[in-house]
Amino acid sequence: MDSLNIRRNYNTHNNVIFLRSSSSGCTRALLALPEGDRVLYGQLGMSVPCQQHAEPQSLFSRYLRWVDILDPTTLLSSDAEIKNSRALLESLGITNKDFTQDRKVNDAQKLCEVSVHPDTGNVIPTIFRPPAFMPLATPLAVATLLPHIGTKPAFFWQFLFHTYSAGFNLHNRNGTCKPKKSQPFQSVLLVGSVTYFAFLGALPQFLMNRYKFRSTAMQTFLGRLLPVPLVTFLSAFNVVAVRLQETEDGIEVKDKSGNVIGTSSQAGYKAVKETALSRAALMGITAVVPAALHPLLQRSRFFLRNSVALAPIKYVATALTFGAMIPVSFSLFPRQGTILRSELELELQENTREPVLFYQRGL
Repeated sequence: MDSLNIRRNYNTHNNVIFLRSSSSGCTRALLALPEGDRVLYGQLGMSVPCQQHAEPQSLFSRYLRWVDILDPTTLLSSDAEIKNSRALLESLGITNKDFTQDRKVNDAQKLCEVSVHPDTGNVIPTIFRPPAFMPLATPLAVATLLPHIGTKPAFFWQFLFHTYSAGFNLHNRNGTCKPKKSQPFQSVLLVGSVTYFAFLGALPQFLMNRYKFRSTAMQTFLGRLLPVPLVTFLSAFNVVAVRLQETEDGIEVKDKSGNVIGTSSQAGYKAVKETALSRAALMGITAVVPAALHPLLQRSRFFLRNSVALAPIKYVATALTFGAMIPVSFSLFPRQGTILRSELELELQENTREPVLFYQRGL
């Protein structure tokens, strides 16, 4: 068995463990995972250039981590800078210098975490990286949630929002899913799904314009109440439509040593479900805020005298809520998901005796 040289680097949230084989020269990152009162270190099975911080296990710790790495300035980094960061992290496994408090190393880790896909090691397109989600998706979400005069503007903004969401879901999904059969019309089906979601999202506006309801209750229902659950479910279905293949063909599951046990559809279903729930929470809470603020603000004396100021306040409230909810939704579930052995397919249960297996959830 290869002799191993292990060195720990600590930060405010967790510790990163690097494992280097003296014979093969392969450096790997270890993930800290709690089990009762002790800690197991599960090998991620990815090289250091693609490694991520040992993921915090508590929701609040994951939230703080996402607040830290959702730095828009990382979007300005070139491919050469990302390559240099990966090379710097590689060198950590072959030096004896302590980089615990080195800001350059911490910046390199943050840059790789938000720029490099954890499964494939490929650089994610700039506009679909996690730090780009806030500046690009926020104006689309605001335009989608606020009322429009006509059906065409409503459909247009719905289409832009669901198109960007589909692209983000596609580039941040699990990268281990291998299609069992060719799907030549997958892109066509994806465009059709986005168009369908946009049509459903604009449906309340279409009904209001088409039938011109005089009832105040009906106008309130179509204009303020119905859009909230509608946009919530459509955001979740967007994730399902893009990543449906993972629930059918499965994704890789590994043991705590990083050994691939097999491909599991159950793990794929759980990964897609958790991601869809996180996206539903993001859009659902964002949609509730302007709907709840409207009747409250309308009754105040200021807005009774200055009704024009009501719309800008709703715009700002929607944008702030959406931006604040992004790190919350990203941290609802760990990116390194776990699944019980008893939940896997029978043929995979025979391949291991470990009670808990691991998979990459995606984002």
